[in-house]
Amino acid sequence: MTKRIIRMKYAFTIAILLSTICLCSYSYKPKTTSVSIQGEQFYINDQITYKNRYWKGNKIEGLLFNSRMVQGIFDDLNSDTRDNFKYPDSNKWDAERNTAEFVNAMEDWKAHGLLSFTLNLQGGSPLGYGNHGWINSTFDSLGNLREDYMNRLEKILERSNELGMVVILGYFYFGQDEQLKDEQAVLKAVDNITHWILEKGYKNILIEINNECDIKYDHPILQPQRVSELIKRVQDISGHKLLVSTSYSGNKIPSSEIIASSDFVLLHGNGVKDPERIKEMVELVRQSESYSPKPILFNEDDHFDFDKESYNLLSATESYASWGYFDFRMKWEDYNSGFQSVPVDWTISSDRKKAFFNKLKEITGY
Repeated sequence: MTKRIIRMKYAFTIAILLSTICLCSYSYKPKTTSVSIQGEQFYINDQITYKNRYWKGNKIEGLLFNSRMVQGIFDDLNSDTRDNFKYPDSNKWDAERNTAEFVNAMEDWKAHGLLSFTLNLQGGSPLGYGNHGWINSTFDSLGNLREDYMNRLEKILERSNELGMVVILGYFYFGQDEQLKDEQAVLKAVDNITHWILEKGYKNILIEINNECDIKYDHPILQPQRVSELIKRVQDISGHKLLVSTSYSGNKIPSSEIIASSDFVLLHGNGVKDPERIKEMVELVRQSESYSPKPILFNEDDHFDFDKESYNLLSATESYASWGYFDFRMKWEDYNSGFQSVPVDWTISSDRKKAFFNKLKEITGY
């Protein structure tokens, strides 16, 4: 009887070890998608994006068309405002459902030629613009990573890796950075998330330190005069394995210091009603004394008009700059509209979403 018990205990121990090995191999399975830069061009898995593609005489290869999908891991930790984000069919908010539906929609985005999207660790305004008391932050007050947010983030990063997509990962967002106690907490947050990315082995990520650094940030290190310190910090931690930048608000040109320190230059087209200004913005970056050949990428522009003779997406493409679609739900619109307003319908459902993705498919030849 004693020998039998010993054999059973031995078999049970082996089973536990095997299951642990299986779980570890799943968590740390090789990451197959990488993003890199050569001059002004983006590469995925060492292959130039949209290889050999031209559209209406404009070179498309090397660009990185993207969409602002910042709410993929959104939650509201404020019970007083959480009910603002209830789903119309269930009458309740569900953060796990939000991420699951995001993951399910990604393949369709890719099928239309979308190779990249912006995802923020502190989201964006879930009503389109403005902040009104909600709490949405992957970081706690001391800069530690919240486990439930990280689990949702990992689901999206794993799927993007499988699909060969690039994630523009924003660390901080104005209106939420005050959730961090002080500058030391900001530094700890930067260190924690950067080390996590490196430990997990993700190579398909572009870092945006913060969204629109020139707007309402509480911590000076997240403001234009000092944010380059954080760009350099991530570059140093990663040994320049991670590509890093930050963005200014719409219609603004980054400072010469930001242009020099960034691996790619981020621009925003919000507020740019004349498409010719898009071309001018790109040209001003290239004329900067601190500019050396590197990609110029719009990752936020709330202008559409894809059926017109002139529009911002077209102007960016003609200037050989990547362009990013920003769509929020207007006051008179229903649940199907917008990718930033929570709750989000992540499918290509509204007429405006269809217009963008159909135009993107035309441009990229997907």
